[in-house]
Amino acid sequence: MELSVTEYLQALREMHWQSPKVFVFKDSLTRNWLTEQGSLSLLLEKYCNDLTVELLQSDMKSPTDLALSESEHLPKEDYLLRKVILKGDQQPWVLGRTLIPQSSMIGETHNLADQGEIPLGFTVFKSTKVRRDSLQVGETVVAGKLLLARRSRLWVDERPILVAELFLPNAPIYAQGNQA
Repeated sequence: MELSVTEYLQALREMHWQSPKVFVFKDSLTRNWLTEQGSLSLLLEKYCNDLTVELLQSDMKSPTDLALSESEHLPKEDYLLRKVILKGDQQPWVLGRTLIPQSSMIGETHNLADQGEIPLGFTVFKSTKVRRDSLQVGETVVAGKLLLARRSRLWVDERPILVAELFLPNAPIYAQGNQA
């Protein structure tokens, strides 16, 4: 990666989140990527031969470690903090930061605490009861490059998960004619 993961994580944590209703999208393709209601992992998989996950962190944290804008979307309990880089054909495409409350980790068909290097979307969207709300989008400049991001709450079997995704410079969202 061109910059350190720490710099990208900092940009994600400091993001000024906006409603898609007020955010100014560059074009309809960008709007489609940022407002995708299905699995981002499944969408990214269409643009490469091999989608992989580099697991950066996966450990339990206290609710006092959450930013106020995060705690508004989740119950006040311990949670799993999962940080990953999604890579398409070994190119870093998306930095993901996921907060999974303890009560949301174990479901009928999945155990998100044991996700490891499997893309979260591959597991979560296997559930028949999945929906997305609280979608927010944003942009930031990192090392002179405009980067896009989105954050949303996923409800899996009526249990919340907060997912933030920063599209890194090589991500297909920035490519011309980026339709699969």
